[in-house]
Amino acid sequence: MSNAPIGSKSNPSEFDVISKLGDDEPYFVIRAHDPLSSALVELHAYIGAGQSGAAHNKLAEIMALTSARAPRPASSPKYRETFAISLAMEQWRANHQE
Repeated sequence: MSNAPIGSKSNPSEFDVISKLGDDEPYFVIRAHDPLSSALVELHAYIGAGQSGAAHNKLAEIMALTSARAPRPASSPKYRETFAISLAMEQWRANHQE
């Protein structure tokens, strides 16, 4: 048994998909190093579970966290690439509908 935390490289989650990605499937990694990471993952879980009230509260928490620290400008190379990945994901899904 690994002492590494669940969801880590050494102890992947039961639902980890990295090894299942197609060569052409875009993906985006949120690391624990990102101060918003746990809140963003929790938001994703609430939305996926249909818990709109909890999702709304978590989004408000995220917005409060981001207002405490000036964000990078939307024109930063990191965010331009993030938007490009989002678009690539949308296009990939449109081309791979089952």
